[in-house]
Amino acid sequence: MRVSSRWHSIFTAALVVTAGALASVEARAEPVVGKPAPDFTGTDSNGKTVKLSSLKGKIVVLEWTNHDCPYTVKHYKSGNMQALQKAAAGKGTVWLTVVSSAKGEQGHVTAKEANGLTTSRKAAPTAVVLDPEGTIGKLYAARTTPHMYIIDKAGTLAYMGAIDDKPSSSVDDIKGAKNYVSLALAALEAGKPVPVKSTRPYGCSVKYK
Repeated sequence: MRVSSRWHSIFTAALVVTAGALASVEARAEPVVGKPAPDFTGTDSNGKTVKLSSLKGKIVVLEWTNHDCPYTVKHYKSGNMQALQKAAAGKGTVWLTVVSSAKGEQGHVTAKEANGLTTSRKAAPTAVVLDPEGTIGKLYAARTTPHMYIIDKAGTLAYMGAIDDKPSSSVDDIKGAKNYVSLALAALEAGKPVPVKSTRPYGCSVKYK
């Protein structure tokens, strides 16, 4: 039976819409632990290009931040985040702090402001990557500040989620908390499996454009 040109056109259009929808879903898919970490290219607060794939062979930590978020303040005011950054740097790990707050939104910073915060807080990231368009944040489905990701030397996502198991903004809760980031880094450095690979992140929502 011959299909009329009208029905052929409708069928073809439906296929195109379906394919487009599937491509859209794939583009929004969240990163998966055990799979290659999504590659990205960004610009840091010193105007230098940062490309994830060029860091293969090193452990990489991605830390989403918002300096005005109480949960972020908790980890910086206590010195907890800085201690993690310095310990990681001492073992050759690359630590990228990512700011995905859009212009006009809480946590947005210029390059100069980002460098000022690094100095005033005595922070020690390898670089602060500015992501005001939210491109990198959405690629990683980063939802909170902080939201932590750890990538192993092979470029595989080894951990993603919360910094620890105490989802509060109280500095007092840092003591005695199970720090998932330090546990994951210690395991990777020792060549052992990461004990906890994925947790639910906590904090303020990322202030996307």
